[in-house]
Amino acid sequence: MATAIFYASSTGNTEEVVDKIAQKLEISELFNISNNQEDINKISEYDKLILATSTWGDGDLQDDWDEIWDEFKQIDFSNKTVALVALGDQDGYDDTFVNSLGTMYEQVIKQGANVIGFTSTDGYDFEESTALKNDQFVGLVIDEDNQDDLTDERIENWTNQIKNQII
Repeated sequence: MATAIFYASSTGNTEEVVDKIAQKLEISELFNISNNQEDINKISEYDKLILATSTWGDGDLQDDWDEIWDEFKQIDFSNKTVALVALGDQDGYDDTFVNSLGTMYEQVIKQGANVIGFTSTDGYDFEESTALKNDQFVGLVIDEDNQDDLTDERIENWTNQIKNQII
């Protein structure tokens, strides 16, 4: 079965990051739930997924994810391999940095997902995050606000790390 990326983007930053990931991994199945929230129902059609969100306010999910969250919580992720991506602002929200990633991780784990793509916290400067497990982020973390010069390198390293498991 093919791999798909599901994401939501308010400002375009998450969409740009997802486009780069899709290009690196040669994934053509992209679903922007900001444009069509019904696309979330297509998750069940794939056994390998990348889920991407930005973090808003004090660690909240992006609005479109938040709006479909009740439906998302009903999806069976058992027998699915999932990689997670989140964008956040470590300077402005250092005490809730990419908490949306932590929220998404906890939910897909409850629903049986095999989550891959944990990354190091090296090079980030934040106080707290619910997106940490065993001193690693539970997915790819991008800070376009403060470290956009590191985005391409972080995407390259992460896609190389997950490539054999996700495509």
